Amino acid sequence: MKNSPETQPVDPALVKYLRILVTVLTVTMILGFIVIVVLFVTRFSAAFKPDLPDTITLPDGSTPTAFTRGDGWYAVVTGDDKILIFNEETGELRQTIAIEN
Repeated sequence: MKNSPETQPVDPALVKYLRILVTVLTVTMILGFIVIVVLFVTRFSAAFKPDLPDTITLPDGSTPTAFTRGDGWYAVVTGDDKILIFNEETGELRQTIAIEN
């Protein structure tokens, strides 16, 4: 009785078939990963985009220098040291605050 196993011949067609299967699996996994990354980027970039008003009507001669947004309002800091606070829904000017130096 022999204790050492005999080596069996390898079928070249089977090796070629397995090589093709591994290559197809690798390409499928890479394409799937790329699709997942693209979906994450497109879905999450829209989720973090702030809701900005379409237009803001400033008093004559005012130039905006900064913008901030709160709950139900947004504010524009102008170049002539004023903070203009607007209603978020209607766009009406609610309050004007003069900045003192």
